[in-house]
Amino acid sequence: MSTHTHRKIALIGGGGVRTPLVVFGVNEASRQLGAEELALYDLDQERCRVMAELGDAIVAEEGGSLRVRVAGSVADAIEGASFVLNSIRAGGNRARAHDERVAIEHGYPGQETTGPGGVAMALRTVPIAVEQARMVERLSPNAWLINFTNPAGLITQAIQHHSSAKVVGICDTPSEMMHRIRVVLNANEEECCCEYLGLNHLGWVRRIWLHGEDVTERLFAVDDFLSKVYSVQLFDYELIRALKLLPTEYLFFYYSRRRALENQRRQGSTRGAEIEQLNELLLGNLAELLRQGNPRGAVAAYKNYLNVRSGSYMKLEGYADSALTETDGGEDDPFHAASGYHRIAIDVMKALCGDEPKRIVVNTRNRGSIEDVDASDVVEVPCMIGSDSIVPEPCGRLPEAVRGLVQAVKAYEREAIEAALTGTNTAMRKAMLLYPAIGEWEPSKGLLEQLTVRC
Repeated sequence: MSTHTHRKIALIGGGGVRTPLVVFGVNEASRQLGAEELALYDLDQERCRVMAELGDAIVAEEGGSLRVRVAGSVADAIEGASFVLNSIRAGGNRARAHDERVAIEHGYPGQETTGPGGVAMALRTVPIAVEQARMVERLSPNAWLINFTNPAGLITQAIQHHSSAKVVGICDTPSEMMHRIRVVLNANEEECCCEYLGLNHLGWVRRIWLHGEDVTERLFAVDDFLSKVYSVQLFDYELIRALKLLPTEYLFFYYSRRRALENQRRQGSTRGAEIEQLNELLLGNLAELLRQGNPRGAVAAYKNYLNVRSGSYMKLEGYADSALTETDGGEDDPFHAASGYHRIAIDVMKALCGDEPKRIVVNTRNRGSIEDVDASDVVEVPCMIGSDSIVPEPCGRLPEAVRGLVQAVKAYEREAIEAALTGTNTAMRKAMLLYPAIGEWEPSKGLLEQLTVRC
């Protein structure tokens, strides 16, 4: 791919609130990517138009020649693209808020990708994602499909097993954790290397190497280090020391599910409900500022939104705090942050276009990387990415403390994909039974009935 220029990049789900971040990233890396056009498609064409107009304002403010346009159809966006980014939310944030509320009513934490909310999201999303992947294989067979769509590992596996599209799943959670570790240690990527393995939203840092020395045990013994690794203090330090692993934030919904549920009940809301409100306020504000001919004001409002949103991440679940109490997100520039949602996508695309391999954690076919997981299953591991190829790093066996959990969640994912494509309730209830975040038969009937009610 490195010889191509004038590339077209497609973003399916272009009406999403993170689209402007992607616009910024593609524009910033347009020379390395050879990117000329970013085609956005979304079922909500009005939202897509607002995001495209904001994208134009970002390109003008930053300088660049990237052309951002609203595609009239999925096919229009995909055809001729070198990369297709998929970031859809079937049912929108209203469905997410509904899923999380139902989960809480049934005694489970409300979270969009983990637990009952993740089941509902998979059920809605798998058929759409597979259909779109098959369009990619027909209309742009040489394109890479970069899957942002959650639950990212499960959706990537569904696409991998039910289409011939070249797919890789991405998530900023592992890269964010590794970035924080390096900041705490005042080290760069060459000086500090982290061993990471697991599944999407179910991963751990196993080893930390600093200047070629394994410093994991020494660092885990220091409370000050552990207190700075997470943006919100979710895990008891003794838990980390017992596991001898650093869990990513989403393990909170396995290791501390009662605490998460109690905090959500105490707050009386969920992250999804709060994001829905924040998004409605943002979109109304953006539309008005753009209508007034104030693109700079729209970009500033968008940056503030991102800072409020990221600054409140996991605080509701961890502390019963609310994202709606903050209106000023501070002066940080989320576009130029060292890590984040747009950085992982751009890093992967640049690596696939380049000749020098880069080590990035992505969701890809296992191929023996983790010995305890089937070779054809999708895992989240460091990979060497370069020159149109993705090669997973050998990770060996899973640590015994997490082996059973990973294997059980993977069994759930396989069953959930088949249930979503066949549409049988019994198969989905079996998937919920296999899923450690639920793990019971009787509650699955009522859960499934309520989760699948159109909201």
